[in-house]
Amino acid sequence: MRESTQILVIGGGPAGSTAAGLLAKEGFEVTLVEREKFPRYHIGESILPSCRPILEHLGVWDKVNRHGFQPKGGAYFFWGPEEWEVNFNGLGADGTNAWQVVRSEFDEILLRHAAELGVTVVEETTVKEVHFEDGRPVAASWAGTKDPSRSGRISFDYVIDASGRTGLIAARQQKNRTYHEVFQNVAAWTYWKGVKRLDRGPDGAIAVCSAPDGWFWVIPLHDGTTSVGLVTGRDIFNEKKRLQGGIQEVYDKVITECPQVAGMLEGAEQVAGMKVEQDYSYTADAFCGPGYLLSGDAACFLDPLLSTGVHLATYSGMLSAAALGSVLRGEVEEDEAWDFYQTVYRHAYERLLVLVSVFYESYRGKEHHFYNAQRLTQSQRDSLNLQEAFNRIVTGIADMDDAQDVYASVHAHLNGAESGDPNPLANLNKVHEQKQAPMNPANAVGGLYLTFGPKLGLRRAEGTQGR
Repeated sequence: MRESTQILVIGGGPAGSTAAGLLAKEGFEVTLVEREKFPRYHIGESILPSCRPILEHLGVWDKVNRHGFQPKGGAYFFWGPEEWEVNFNGLGADGTNAWQVVRSEFDEILLRHAAELGVTVVEETTVKEVHFEDGRPVAASWAGTKDPSRSGRISFDYVIDASGRTGLIAARQQKNRTYHEVFQNVAAWTYWKGVKRLDRGPDGAIAVCSAPDGWFWVIPLHDGTTSVGLVTGRDIFNEKKRLQGGIQEVYDKVITECPQVAGMLEGAEQVAGMKVEQDYSYTADAFCGPGYLLSGDAACFLDPLLSTGVHLATYSGMLSAAALGSVLRGEVEEDEAWDFYQTVYRHAYERLLVLVSVFYESYRGKEHHFYNAQRLTQSQRDSLNLQEAFNRIVTGIADMDDAQDVYASVHAHLNGAESGDPNPLANLNKVHEQKQAPMNPANAVGGLYLTFGPKLGLRRAEGTQGR
């Protein structure tokens, strides 16, 4: 481990590897510290097409493409009495745009690629504490995960916290992580062999199947296994576990209540034990501060319904690299670059938060407590400042400033009312269109927009001035 580095990145998942790799690619000195030895297990196996342009800019897309992951043609939803599909094949002319991945393999590809770009990667090392002076981080204490006697301190100019749900800065040190009242859910999952393939929808699609008190994901993987997970309310899960005796018993019982999943698992063999995660929705009060940025799950986390985890991780990793790179090159001031990062990343998270809530809200069995519990309250909607959050993705509304009920307009858009399609995911792909992101002067945020060339960074729109 070095004693000092220009940029310290904490965590080697998709957020940390993306940020570190892009910064090293721009010529900066980057040290990445990762607690585990890769490859290591991780959940979150279904990748969205929105990740592709980021992975292409990182220079790692061809490696992912060659690896042999299961191509993902889209998603298929069995939602109450209705069925919907989302097809990704129309998003690109050259074949696969998304994958179902074994995350241990996918994440290692990204981490090793970052090292090839010049990142100093130190595995099996835990950052114990980030040290602040006058409100600004200046160093971090670290220790070996297998050999605690191996320890020290590394100083830095800037730090990107991509420590995942651990949330070193926000959750552990500053204690400013807020859990949403909605999506207080539990996921219980395992792996199967011999699962029947989905007999409809896009090739390689993730199947999302509602059950009376929750829903299942069914994700086919290239290693011959299928990831099958149950998401249900935390209180519902705990009560069922008390009555039925354990996690496996709850999982097995809900499978019998979901004919689509039960049919696909007929004759299949469970080949792993149960895994559980909970508290799926939270956000830090701030995604940045003097000298530091929070990226990926360290900043915010969302219910897995629409497979947005790796999207938010790689997107925030790219944004953090762009913001920090421009600051280090003297192109923009830190406070304005940080404002751009905070605004754009929070908007990306909030619009997906509302989209997930809208999809839960579309469930036709309104008597089910689980689905009612996923609704955003009016006060929660108001606090999200939806007009700002959606003015970059909502089309068909002539004048957002004149909208009397912004949420109703967004709700109608996401429910496909403008196209006559009752599918609440009819316009999902618009969320991921680059033209809606701040990548040109017309969509500038605070006078700044994202540019990929000649350097990844932030560019000032003409007619605007810095601080």
